[in-house]
Amino acid sequence: ARRNLALIGVLVALIVIGAATRSDLYSNPDWVWANILSILKLASVVGVVTVGMTFVIIGGGIDLSVGAIVALAGVWCTTLATQSYGAGGMIFSAIVVGVAVGLINGTLIAYGRLVPFIATLAMLVAARGLAAEISDKQTQISNNGTINGIASNNLFGIPLLVYILAAVVAAGWVLLNRTTFGRRTVAVGGNPEAARLAGINVKRHTLMLYALSGLCCGIAAIMLTAQATSAQAAMANLYELDAIAAVIIGGTLLSGGRGTIIGSLLGVIIFATITNLFAINDLSTEAQNMVKGGIIVAAVLVQQVQFRSLTQFLGRNRLTTTT
Repeated sequence: ARRNLALIGVLVALIVIGAATRSDLYSNPDWVWANILSILKLASVVGVVTVGMTFVIIGGGIDLSVGAIVALAGVWCTTLATQSYGAGGMIFSAIVVGVAVGLINGTLIAYGRLVPFIATLAMLVAARGLAAEISDKQTQISNNGTINGIASNNLFGIPLLVYILAAVVAAGWVLLNRTTFGRRTVAVGGNPEAARLAGINVKRHTLMLYALSGLCCGIAAIMLTAQATSAQAAMANLYELDAIAAVIIGGTLLSGGRGTIIGSLLGVIIFATITNLFAINDLSTEAQNMVKGGIIVAAVLVQQVQFRSLTQFLGRNRLTTTT
């Protein structure tokens, strides 16, 4: 809770900086509301991917292939053959492709005993290559009005993309905090051997975590395709880095065993706000990336200090109990 409050404080600070640097814009309430919606739309696709990434990292893994899975699912669902089945066929194919690739990742890691970094790095290359092969390295146009309308339509003045993000975040929060699946995820990430001795099927659970990540990528593929009204093999570039960075900023331990969905969401929104802040001030993308890199390093250092302090505290308690 304290960490989430700190993240909210960072958001407030960014808003204050924006108001100070562009007071001409922030003095207009209509522009402020439109800008908030713009930030949420910007965060929506990466936010959905980040929910799946949060589960994987809490479970002690990592997924470097999420951007490539989004690209593959987007390209697959925009082929002429798939589009002939309408919006339902496009959504179904994107989700099936995402889950299928996630299952392949999970199988290689859980049953093939490959290191998650290596397995998902290989999938990153393979999925991008397959997407380029399917699309013949061309941009595929989405001609379905229902799919395209996901990005352009609003409900009660709020974009549908924001509702989708909210629904995925809510489902992820319930799954992590109110179900046995969530408790097992934390247990597997904290100590796989102890989880196995407690009766948890660690391999099957790891497989399910990567399938869940693939599911989120399939949903994100539809959202990104709707925004661009097209798909190509190069779409969702570096989404894996954005998602991992947001998860780290949100307080999830890279070693697994601890993390929150709300913290990850706040991390995504912080990065989207930084992007927006640099855009309205006409600052370069290079400077923006340097700032993001600095934030990531700072967040990891804070994690290390907190983890070291907790370890020392537990060690002192053990000594006291023993004596």
